[in-house]
Amino acid sequence: MKTYETIQGDCFDLISKKIYGTGAFMDKLILANIEYRDVLVFSAGIVLNVPEIEVAKALYNDALPKWKRKESIS
Repeated sequence: MKTYETIQGDCFDLISKKIYGTGAFMDKLILANIEYRDVLVFSAGIVLNVPEIEVAKALYNDALPKWKRKESIS
């Protein structure tokens, strides 16, 4: 898993935008860094885990209705 070192003022949606090109994956970043789930704005120097995501595939799948997605429905 890759890592990202925060700069002053970073937040999960901004980090998601920097890494993946969209803020849509901030939930994945939070899950990979659950100990920071309550942090709204990061200070500099925090090292976060960055999960690898196939962005195009994930965005396409998220745009589909649940019944058409390639994941199991629970």
